[in-house]
Amino acid sequence: MDSEAHGKRKSDLVLPAAKQELIQHTVTIGAAKHYFCGYCAAFTNIAITFPIQKVLFRQQLYGLRIRDAIRQLEKDGIRNLYRGILPPLLQKTTTLALMFGLYEDFSSLLLRHTNSPELVTRSVAAILAGTTEALLTPFERVQTLLQDYKHHDRFTNTFQAFKVLRPYGIGEYYRGLIPILVRNGPSNALFFGLRTPIKECLPEAKTYSAHVINDFICGGLLGAMLGILFFPINVVKARMQSQIGGEFTSFGKVFMTIWTERDGKLTHLFRGALLNYNRSILSWGIINATYELLLKLF
Repeated sequence: MDSEAHGKRKSDLVLPAAKQELIQHTVTIGAAKHYFCGYCAAFTNIAITFPIQKVLFRQQLYGLRIRDAIRQLEKDGIRNLYRGILPPLLQKTTTLALMFGLYEDFSSLLLRHTNSPELVTRSVAAILAGTTEALLTPFERVQTLLQDYKHHDRFTNTFQAFKVLRPYGIGEYYRGLIPILVRNGPSNALFFGLRTPIKECLPEAKTYSAHVINDFICGGLLGAMLGILFFPINVVKARMQSQIGGEFTSFGKVFMTIWTERDGKLTHLFRGALLNYNRSILSWGIINATYELLLKLF
């Protein structure tokens, strides 16, 4: 009897430990899936929309009309169409993995340890996630250099671009960090804060495909709105990051230089905004729909 009782007590101790391990394993997988789904959503988006992004970049950097930017790409040739895709592929997949994953992690952490209203807590979590994403600025920096036709003869690939920047010091990799910080935090807060309210305004989805369509529309509308709102910041960022070496000019000074070059006209400053609007609808529609679809599958 004693031995049976002892065995029973032993099994009672082992079972909770096994359950605890299973729960911990489930929580780990649950947390990791947001990173994985964000990564896959970004990969899908970049593969589809990179040529459009390249046309937009030329418009932002040189203030070109859309047909002139397309002509530039035609002159570059088909072999250069996907030139510079590796940095955004590395940067965007990692950035979106962090954006979705860190947002969930920071939200959980802050909700557990603070008594602030949920809206405030989640907004702070989104800003923290966006600020963390800025650590990947070097990839955005190199992408800018590879997409600029003025540097085509100087760089042949991503690794060479990173190597050329090395003698200038770590700061050169983070040129354009300020506009990225100004953009990332607020845009994340607006994206995560408005995503649910916008989806609730759409017709109720009763089928699997209807959910995917609603997620696409929701992501597309948000992406387009945020793309227009932060467009001037991206124009300044592109100009700052197209420079190699020399003075680190302030955000305000670069903005005023661009404003003067474009005759002080808002329409000239927003050249590329229409394409950016359309690309953002497609891009963020793909990202949001893919992310939500994968989240349901896992």
